Amino acid sequence: MFQDSESTQSTAIKLATESSFSHCGIVFNLNDEWMVLEAVQPVKVTSIDEWIANGTNGKYIRKRLKEQELITTKTATKMWQTGEFFLGKNYDILFGWGDDKLYCSELVWKIYKRGIGIEVGKRKSLKSYKLNDPLVRKQLELRYGEKIPMNDVMVLPQDIFESDLLE
Repeated sequence: MFQDSESTQSTAIKLATESSFSHCGIVFNLNDEWMVLEAVQPVKVTSIDEWIANGTNGKYIRKRLKEQELITTKTATKMWQTGEFFLGKNYDILFGWGDDKLYCSELVWKIYKRGIGIEVGKRKSLKSYKLNDPLVRKQLELRYGEKIPMNDVMVLPQDIFESDLLE
């Protein structure tokens, strides 16, 4: 699931990725209820209705794996167990790649990679995004100071959205 919010960080992400959304999560059916596992502060499970309401004007886009046969009971369980491991972890405002803190698209990417062994979205270096906008530059400076880690590799919502594995 992909959506947008009104935060300054959201605007910077949309500008840097030339996207109309800045947040994503992954949907699971838990006890016959559709829930979204998302990395906010902290990583948590949110009802799908609440998740949609948290976005700008309730707008969202959903995508699913093209090869649905990859999602078996066994792989879905492994995907949930991967996500469950991250519950309660802090949000990673620096977009690092460790498991101690996570950001939204990192969580989704890791669930697919560790759960069924596929990479939904290409990881890219920070310098590969559009970073010239003054708002984007200001957000980078606020987070990193003068030493912006241009070679750090990350995955942002648009990178997952563009994955050939999703429809």
